[in-house]
Amino acid sequence: MTPSISTRHRIRDLNDQFRSSFSSARGQWLLTCGVQSMGSDFIALAVREVRNFDDFSSANDPHGEHDFGVISVIGERLFWKIDYYDPSLTRASPDPADPARTKRVLTLMLAAEY
Repeated sequence: MTPSISTRHRIRDLNDQFRSSFSSARGQWLLTCGVQSMGSDFIALAVREVRNFDDFSSANDPHGEHDFGVISVIGERLFWKIDYYDPSLTRASPDPADPARTKRVLTLMLAAEY
C-alpha cells in the first residue's frame, strides 16, 4: 500500500529533522569502512554535506521522503540512505511516520562501495 501524501510529508519531515540534527535520539548514523578510512577531516566534511543536503528532485526522491542523496566531498562521490527500523533495530518499522515506532538509520558510503 502506497503511503498517503500526508504520511509521506510526515516521513520527509522526520527524515529532514534526523539528518540535519545528527541526533542519536532519533536514530543512528553508520559510516562504512571506506568512509572511515578517509579520516576524520573527510568525515566531518561529509557529515556536514549530508546535514545540509537539499538537492531533492523527482529524479532522486520519487516518493518525496528525503531518504537518499548523492554528495561529493574532496572529489569522492558518496551515497547516503535512511532506512526505517523498529525501536529494537531488529526489523523494519511498522510505521516510519511514527517516531515512537521507528528508529532511523542513515548509512553513509563511498559510491565505490555500493
